This record gives sequence, structure tokens and C-alpha cells, in this order.
Amino acid sequence: MSLYDPELRPDLHDSLEKSQIDLAKLSAFQRILMTTDGTLTEILEAYVFERIQVLKLAERIEPLPEAALLPMKAAAGTEAIARKILLHGAASGRNWLYADSLIVPQRLETEFRDHLLESQTPIGKLWLKYKVETFKEIISTAREPAGELAEYFHIQTDAPMLCRTYLVISHRQPVMMITEKFPQSSFV
Repeated sequence: MSLYDPELRPDLHDSLEKSQIDLAKLSAFQRILMTTDGTLTEILEAYVFERIQVLKLAERIEPLPEAALLPMKAAAGTEAIARKILLHGAASGRNWLYADSLIVPQRLETEFRDHLLESQTPIGKLWLKYKVETFKEIISTAREPAGELAEYFHIQTDAPMLCRTYLVISHRQPVMMITEKFPQSSFV
């Protein structure tokens, strides 16, 4: 029996059922992070009570990976901004969340795209600044070992991370696919 009503958010229900993540075993804030369709930066700022900064680990233009073509409704060879970041506490210096994004730049307004590439501003804050109307569809949730991300969170490589991947849809087309990860030991 699922604790999440499939009539409220079928995308999330299906994802949680497939990953077998039991929301009842997560803290209240972990449940919020895994299920929200809101802007995580602002939610994190309210919870940790500090300004959140973006630390860009990598950002480059490359073709969308084959696994992203169908969910992004894109043709082979479509260029994307591949971006890897940490959401980092300005005062604490603590890394709170890792995210990697695939962004189709030709589907974005020019000013938004340029600001995204030239700044350390979180995507969610840019959506607000440029008043971009978005819909988010969660396509997967998972629990996986930290692996190479362990060093950013000062945890063991086999420590579990909670993850979710979602599409950001604007003007009825996917513009981004974002995967967010945080240690299961965080926010308990």
C-alpha cells in the first residue's frame, strides 16, 4: 500500500513505487525535498536559515545523451548545456545538495540563457527573476551510493544518497532535465 495518493501526483507516485522509497521512513524535510515541485533553493534557505549559493563544478555545451532524448522530446544531436553544481551555504560553507542539469538552450529566452551561463545564480531564482512559467514532472526517484559525490558531503562512498530527476516544462516543451541528490543522512 502506498502512502502517496496517485490521484494527487501520478508522476511522483509512479516514481516512488518503482524506486521503493518509503516516504514514511524519511524525515519531514526529506519528504519535502523528494516531492516538491517548488524551487529547492528557497526551500533550503528557509530550512537551513542561510543564503544558498551555486558552486559550478562543470558547465559545457554537448549533445544530449541518448537516454535524455525521449524525455526531452529532442532529436539526436540536439545541443544541451550540461551543468553540474552544488547548492552551498554562504555562511556555513556546507554543501547541501548536488544537481546536474541538461538544458536545451534554444528553448530558453536569450536573457535567461545568458544569465544562466554567466552567473552563479540558482536556476530557481532565475525562473523567478525572468518570470518563466514552468511545470515540473518527476520522472524518477532513487537511492544510490554517493560514489564520487562523497567528498563534497564528507561521507563514505557507499553512503546512500536520495535522488530525484524531473523535467522542467515551459511553453509545453521540456527545457531542462534536472537530477538532484543529497545524503540520506542530511535533514534528519
